Amino acid sequence: MLKLIINNAISAMRSGEATAETAILHAAVHRWYEGHIEGEDKCPGCDFRGDLPKGAPRSTE
Repeated sequence: MLKLIINNAISAMRSGEATAETAILHAAVHRWYEGHIEGEDKCPGCDFRGDLPKGAPRSTE
């Protein structure tokens, strides 16, 4: 998936559809989103993310 995202960003830049800055931003955002989806698929219905249950307040210590 990462290769596809990068290739699309490069194509957009080469065709003049995007500047280097917008192509990089587009690729970064889409890769973050794909990573999020992959994480959700790995643990459907999980109550935990990291060290805390979902929705638990973080300590301010």
